[in-house]
Amino acid sequence: MSTQLGSIATTSPLPRQPESGRSRHTEEEIFYRNCRAAYLSVFRTSLENITSKDQLCLVLQQAGRNPSKKMLGKYWTQYTEKLNFDDFCEILKNEKLTGKNELMKAFKKLDLNNDGYITHEELFKILTTNGERMTYEEVKKIIDEVDINNDGKLDYNEFCKLFLATVETSQKNSLARLEAITKIKQQQFGSSTVALLELSSSTSSKPLLATSRNPETDLIPKVDGRLSSRTLSARSRKASTTSTITMAATTAKGLKLTEPKSMKNWQHAWSKGCFFLEEDGGIVSHQYRLELHQTTNVYLTIRPLNLSESEGKLSPWMNVDTSLYVLRIDGDSEVLEVVCATELREKEKFGWKGELRSGIYHLLPFTTGCRLRKRRKSKTREAKLVHREDGNLALTKEFRAALSDIFEIIDLDGNGLLSFDEYNFFELRTSGEKCDRGAWVVCQENFDTRQNELTRQGFMDLNLMEANDREGDPKDLWVTLESMGYSKTLEMHEACPFVINIYAEDSKLKLTPVSLETGGNLLNSVICKSVISNGEAKAMKNCSNLSETRVIVHVNNEQSKNCVSSRGLSIFAVEVPPRTTTVCQHVMPINEKLEWIYSCTESIVT
Repeated sequence: MSTQLGSIATTSPLPRQPESGRSRHTEEEIFYRNCRAAYLSVFRTSLENITSKDQLCLVLQQAGRNPSKKMLGKYWTQYTEKLNFDDFCEILKNEKLTGKNELMKAFKKLDLNNDGYITHEELFKILTTNGERMTYEEVKKIIDEVDINNDGKLDYNEFCKLFLATVETSQKNSLARLEAITKIKQQQFGSSTVALLELSSSTSSKPLLATSRNPETDLIPKVDGRLSSRTLSARSRKASTTSTITMAATTAKGLKLTEPKSMKNWQHAWSKGCFFLEEDGGIVSHQYRLELHQTTNVYLTIRPLNLSESEGKLSPWMNVDTSLYVLRIDGDSEVLEVVCATELREKEKFGWKGELRSGIYHLLPFTTGCRLRKRRKSKTREAKLVHREDGNLALTKEFRAALSDIFEIIDLDGNGLLSFDEYNFFELRTSGEKCDRGAWVVCQENFDTRQNELTRQGFMDLNLMEANDREGDPKDLWVTLESMGYSKTLEMHEACPFVINIYAEDSKLKLTPVSLETGGNLLNSVICKSVISNGEAKAMKNCSNLSETRVIVHVNNEQSKNCVSSRGLSIFAVEVPPRTTTVCQHVMPINEKLEWIYSCTESIVT
């Protein structure tokens, strides 16, 4: 089930929040207030998105962080187009402020004489030759700033004090600006807006793009007061629309997938792939090219890939929904049109059968994401990746098991070896860069290969080498694991491997993985057309966005029962561009054997 949105609303008064909704400042409330203060130091409202790596760096600095290139690359990958305020809050939860003890510990490793000083020559050498190398000019600027007495040495204790004082000043300035905005709003809107502002500082245990937070930030005037109260009050909320649908428990009846009787004699091609959940909530997956030499009957399926070796036990992602859209270029127009999609089902397998003409097709795997959501940080101890055996570093049994599963996932053709192209998909996912041919040759020369492809043991040794290069520091290994969907307990929560099988009755066929990326606007358009044409979309009443401006739609699913949303939240907001229709969310039952109730209240802010 999907909710379709496209809207523009008339003006109505801003509702007053009850006094009882106010809560005392807790640690979490203070955290979100600091987040908002930092965000509004860079952006006018928290509805604005971070649209570049430079913006992300700037707003993190305003929050008192010191983002390295590696940190930025972790959250802004080659697939990232934008991050919102909630994403920013999650990043700050993950990237804690650097304390004085940590800074002092780092400097003491460089202080060979243990006298509290580092010479300029040592600092130049370290900062220009190791890690994220700085230029001579960048290092000189740092030294000129902190070396007050020009004695050629850096007193790193004083430097740490200066650094932390700068961070504290930046945070105080951000909070002061937020307080100034609050006073202006109080003067222009009265107590109802102030109540809304104070309520927005209070959050639940999970990050919400909630009704109480975003209208508040969207109403923020410029500090110089150039925006009039009339302009500001134009942003208001329309009366809500509520939809409630009750669905019976899923049964075996309906469109059931059955194999063609003579399928064992058909031509067959297959490939593995994987869905990966991104930091911004988007989903990346492998995409494919299918070549058919002549018109033929085709049977194609997609299903989650079970990696469990225990008999009778399935991998936890086997309940993730999967589907496959088949597209083809429409004649001379060079426009891709949807030919078919996997609408038949047999347990966790989805499929389609019918006739396809000869030619080249594009295959786009899709999951709603309802059952592929971010997991909260576990309080259990972080899994150990390496240990020492007879003085030498070795991979732990648990880490080797995780690497073995990763090998199974990235071995797309299932031949037990990694080709150059397969390894490249892995590199793109984990580092954002491709492996060049020269580096691949070096890999072949130093690690176990067969038929010029990397073996499972070679892949293990490659990761062990990385651990040795970092002297046992597992930080880079965790970057690899997290990008592959693993949690700190070595459980794969944010990824779902799948397998595609295609059978052709009268034609040779070739299936080739061609990319690892989001479906983007193309897939979004395909999904919109599909859910609308199949009658699965629930449209908002009296809604058509005919203006040239965006609208914000707040969605509340709190009254739903036995439901899970692709948004992963009970309350959230959706930005609808002008003259568009968009799928707001996909909804599925948590337990398909039980009745489920979908209740959704939509409030439109123009």
